[in-house]
Amino acid sequence: MKSFEELIAVSGVEVRSAVSMAALCTYRVGGSARWFASVDSEAELRALGEAVAGAAEPPAVLVVGRGSNLLVSDSGFEGLAVQLGDGLARISTDGHTMTAGGAASLPVVARRSVAESLSGFEWAVGVPGTIGGAVRMNAGGHGSDMSEVLVGVRVVDLRTGETREVDAAALELSYRSSALDAHEVVTSADLALVPGDRERGEALLADIVRWRRENQPGGHNAGSVFTNPAGDSAGRLIDEAGCKGLRIGSAEVSPKHANFIQADEGGSADDVHALMHEVIRRVRHTSGVELHAETRLVGFDRDAGASR
Repeated sequence: MKSFEELIAVSGVEVRSAVSMAALCTYRVGGSARWFASVDSEAELRALGEAVAGAAEPPAVLVVGRGSNLLVSDSGFEGLAVQLGDGLARISTDGHTMTAGGAASLPVVARRSVAESLSGFEWAVGVPGTIGGAVRMNAGGHGSDMSEVLVGVRVVDLRTGETREVDAAALELSYRSSALDAHEVVTSADLALVPGDRERGEALLADIVRWRRENQPGGHNAGSVFTNPAGDSAGRLIDEAGCKGLRIGSAEVSPKHANFIQADEGGSADDVHALMHEVIRRVRHTSGVELHAETRLVGFDRDAGASR
């Protein structure tokens, strides 16, 4: 069998080596990926998958998206990181159904839906991710989530190169999770929306954006760090444990919202990770509740990340 490098060389897909993950993640920290590819088509994804499948030693694979829910360790990622390009960000509408590419920005899709007098996706205007990532984690906010509008998706398996279509019911969408594996890339999603009033929709978009700016911190962060326990708020529990403003090295629990961690410019992913575990420890001690990370963790010994 051939090596991954040999197979990639004849695949027609450009793959770069030793690419910094910090530049690809909203925390702006973390080490490098051994290999990185930005792809603009399903054909390129299939070629990558076939190279992975045929390699004597298949690399682990990591789908990056916009990196808005991702933390890669300072030691980096010893595998293939893949990011979808503009060719997979197209948006189209057929009646009340909107089809968005896996790389399409959630705020862009939300604004496009309102511009076309459709309703049901306004909540996504404040979520800085992509359609693909939103499907995989069943992203949501303001009383709704992807499960409320998703009809089905197209998926490419990065371990085999196979493409399939999956109905929303088969995705087993639940709170911040789905049945999709790390090696399955969402290339497009169909959203079932309802007729709406454009003026009212634009007012709702403005309200959501304003609320986010007033209640959530800026800077280098990846949104909510921990999922909310049933019937409670992770932010409330973290605040109750006295963690607001808690700092480890270059990472700090936001004084504005306790379920956000901010990283200093040029900081360390390992500091963010250490702070996460200290928050978990303190909340467990204070309330007896075990917090679970919403952030996807890659390259840390005690946490799962990419898929082989």
